[in-house]
Amino acid sequence: MNPSETFNTTWRKTASTIYKKPIDSKIFGSVEIDITELERYIQAQRKAGVKATLTHFFLLATARAIKEEVPEFNTYLKRGNIYTHPHIDATVSVLRHDGEMGSVKMNNIDTYTLPELVEYLRQEIRTAQKGEDTSKAMKDSLARIPWPLRGMVYQLIKYITVHLGLSIPFLNLSANHFGAFFLSNIGSLGLDIGYPALFPSANVSFVLIMGGISKKPWVVNNEIVPRTIMTLGAALDHRVVDASHGGKLFTYLKKVVAKPELLEKISSH
Repeated sequence: MNPSETFNTTWRKTASTIYKKPIDSKIFGSVEIDITELERYIQAQRKAGVKATLTHFFLLATARAIKEEVPEFNTYLKRGNIYTHPHIDATVSVLRHDGEMGSVKMNNIDTYTLPELVEYLRQEIRTAQKGEDTSKAMKDSLARIPWPLRGMVYQLIKYITVHLGLSIPFLNLSANHFGAFFLSNIGSLGLDIGYPALFPSANVSFVLIMGGISKKPWVVNNEIVPRTIMTLGAALDHRVVDASHGGKLFTYLKKVVAKPELLEKISSH
């Protein structure tokens, strides 16, 4: 097989259509966070029958952060104005059985308990792994269009949804289709940290990246002790939020990572 055919996957065709030179307004940031107590909490949850992972926890914690501390993240831009999402939704990246990246949309995340969110995400991933998710169908359809018509079609879709703020019902697309943010666990793929692109047609306020996990010497109560450390990274859309909002987000995440039981209280509506 021609090597170019091997690399020229559906997603690569889609990516080459979507991404242009990095001219959009972005803010990048990262933080190292001590997850020693969080790992103990998750292990206790798993022993109790709740098959939680770090992805479940950070998905819920981020939604609660938006609900309680930084509602500015639950916004999107439409026709030059900032609008608030009716509820807190997010899109989670998942690795399909064929090695391609897919995604699942999660709705009203902040209203779930951790056990409920575990089951909800499990069901959505099962659908995505079967190839039934709408993101895969959309990418497959776009990849079948010959170049350069493919680029024109994508730009038209982006113009209608992102710039005009209109919906395309038969494609299940709108200006806020992907929710408030993206969450991706690249640490599970062997990467320590990444600074993600803001998906041009997604219109999300930020992308949160879960990076690698390692044992490191850490200062606790003025003593150096071994702790489990994770790196979190984020790309923020500077059109709707500032670096100060990213600081509030990471501050909240540090708080609940140190005391995971804080998330057991259901967020008020």
